[in-house]
Amino acid sequence: MQNSRLSDLVETWSQAKQAEKMAIEKRRKAEDEITKICDINPAHEGTVSMDIDSYKVKIESKFTRKVDSDKLQELADESGLTDHLFTLFRWKPEIEMKAWKSADPAITSVLIKAVTTSAGRPSYSITTEE
Repeated sequence: MQNSRLSDLVETWSQAKQAEKMAIEKRRKAEDEITKICDINPAHEGTVSMDIDSYKVKIESKFTRKVDSDKLQELADESGLTDHLFTLFRWKPEIEMKAWKSADPAITSVLIKAVTTSAGRPSYSITTEE
């Protein structure tokens, strides 16, 4: 009885995942068309808002910026600008798990006090066999 229920849930998940994928594709195509019709230039950051029938539409164009922290620190050191780093940039330390697991427990047992760990939602991948 348990296997039948599990099989039904896997089938439901698989169908929902396919519907989700199709919905995302459909939404993105609509967004692309709206961008074209509204003559939105993705090379410019900013927000365009408009009312269309009973809808309020807000289109926000953003740039993604990635910072090479080593290069940034090197440039700041060379130019005497190190004091500005903490006001102009956010620093987000992340655990390097491979190094963390192989580090001396005398080190990690102290530093672990600055780390909050919580369980994440499991990720699923269910495929059909052909």
